[in-house]
Amino acid sequence: MSDDTRTAAPAATAGGRDFQDLVTARLMSRRNLLVGGALVAAQFALSPAPAASAQPKTQPTGQGFDAVPVDSADRITVPAGYTVQTLAPWGAPLSAVGPAWRQDGGNTASEQARQIGSHHSGTHFFPMGRGAEGSRRGMLLINHESVDPTLLYAGQGAGAQAVTAEKVAKGLAAQGITAVEVQMRADGTWRPTGSARGARITGTTPVTFSGPLTTGHPALQTGDAPVGTLSNSGHGVTPWGSYLACEENTNGWFGTDDPAWRPTATQRRYGLSALGHGQRWHAAVPRFDLARTANEPNRFGWIVEVDPLDPSGSAPVKRTALGRFNHSSAAVGETRDGHVVVYSGDDEDGGYLYKFVGDAPWKSEHARGRSPLDHGVLHVARFREDGGGEWLPLAHGRSVLTAAHGWKDQADVLLRAREAADALGATRLDRPQQIAVSPRNGDVYCALANGAGGHTRAAGPRDANPYGHVIRWQEGPDTAAGFRWDVFVLAGDPAHDAAVGLDEAGTFASPKGLAFDSAGQLWIGTGVSAHSLHQEERRHENLGNNALLLADPRTGTVRRFLTAPRGAEVTGVTGTPDGRTLFVNIQHPGSSTAAWGAPTAGNPRAVSDWPDRERAGRPRSATIAVRRLDGGVIGAA
Repeated sequence: MSDDTRTAAPAATAGGRDFQDLVTARLMSRRNLLVGGALVAAQFALSPAPAASAQPKTQPTGQGFDAVPVDSADRITVPAGYTVQTLAPWGAPLSAVGPAWRQDGGNTASEQARQIGSHHSGTHFFPMGRGAEGSRRGMLLINHESVDPTLLYAGQGAGAQAVTAEKVAKGLAAQGITAVEVQMRADGTWRPTGSARGARITGTTPVTFSGPLTTGHPALQTGDAPVGTLSNSGHGVTPWGSYLACEENTNGWFGTDDPAWRPTATQRRYGLSALGHGQRWHAAVPRFDLARTANEPNRFGWIVEVDPLDPSGSAPVKRTALGRFNHSSAAVGETRDGHVVVYSGDDEDGGYLYKFVGDAPWKSEHARGRSPLDHGVLHVARFREDGGGEWLPLAHGRSVLTAAHGWKDQADVLLRAREAADALGATRLDRPQQIAVSPRNGDVYCALANGAGGHTRAAGPRDANPYGHVIRWQEGPDTAAGFRWDVFVLAGDPAHDAAVGLDEAGTFASPKGLAFDSAGQLWIGTGVSAHSLHQEERRHENLGNNALLLADPRTGTVRRFLTAPRGAEVTGVTGTPDGRTLFVNIQHPGSSTAAWGAPTAGNPRAVSDWPDRERAGRPRSATIAVRRLDGGVIGAA
């Protein structure tokens, strides 16, 4: 989520169509879409729920809070009657005897590996205990997506100009996953327990591969055993209780100084380049040099399964049947007959939407000692403007995915999932982000952050899509075949986009995070950044800082619940089973913004000094805990 600089995907080669064209045609063919001042779906096919709209905040709803206003101050705001606690900030020690956080950012790589990571993203709370006890104590799993060299390396030399093996080691230690046990005190506040269950999974943790590509597959061989998970963004939770971490923008860590190196077609399609994202890790560690270790990038871009109650007890497993691309989500569902389903988007402008369907009911797979995530078929979505769509199987030997067309076997299809989706003519989307499945009726929602556009459109609310939107769909009786889709809500700023009539309580842009609570309400986290579309034109100037909104799919109400500090995105959201604590991840406060500038080695607090407010400190990503002062259910009336 933290890096919005994307290269648009090449045009599909077999009839693929840009999704914004389909949205335009779909919306413009239904003039009754202006409902309550918002451009929304009027009748969602197959779904009994009313369409979404942004209701005025004075209209009675089931949400028991007044929307907080747009805010540009360096703080977190929540509705009256709520309280916020910083629970798990970057650099906090995992144990009582762990290395303390240094305000100057001077912790070593070894120390960082025993501290909470940076750039908090996807997260989930796993209860420990039954009933009320399960809402007072549990394991909190936190993904860590990236690092900011200006903040990470201060005290060791500024920025990434002087790359060293120690700096790379610290960058690897700051990413991955944190598992930390947390418990509620008698006064309602939360604390890390410091128990031995706390663990870090980092860029150097031993990993294994399972599915069509096992650890011994030739495409994964480099001469060294595979280690590490990087750029962990969205997440998922399986019915059998494991945690799924999504590797997203891993291509950015690789590069080379070899003037003779030229990317292959597959490397180019996966965004690999000599410059990478400018971190230059390859200059100090050969593992990241594309000219020296060509297969190392093949080990990343997967979904990683972890045991949340014993995260250090066994190696994390990369489930290759789920495909290789910039996974932004791993939303898990089940078919009516118990087959596991995993939805995931490819976070790039023009990225695709994927779905994995297990071959057999997951309970029977477990009984046979097989992983339900190793045996099944990955599909990619093709949308139609009439509101229908198909799931196209990425299966070797079917359609054009044959040896005659250059596809060796199923492992090759999954390793090059993007190219396979290109070949099938899948639909390009505006940066698909997190996906969530409604616990109420099984409808599936996907956040589309934004898109550059540039395609010819006869009419429509937008040419490019700087604000993004949320789509939803419902599966047909055959889960592996068709679906019906529509637009749930278009984000936007009415001051710049007259086609969008969102009221002040629901105005937002760049939806990225989605999560349902147990009551069936949808949390939407936003991620406008300095690199977001049209920032240079100040198209987001009226939206303030990023926010967390709550949408009720039954009534269509969208309300701003929380605003973040300057420079931060609102990423992962999870809660306790009783709904009385909401854990929210605040990612990279203090990063560059169009309005406030950028942090520097000499002034890391130029944009933000949240949460510590220390003159000698720096901003820190963190997990916060939100509670009602009266102990009630979050967001409820």
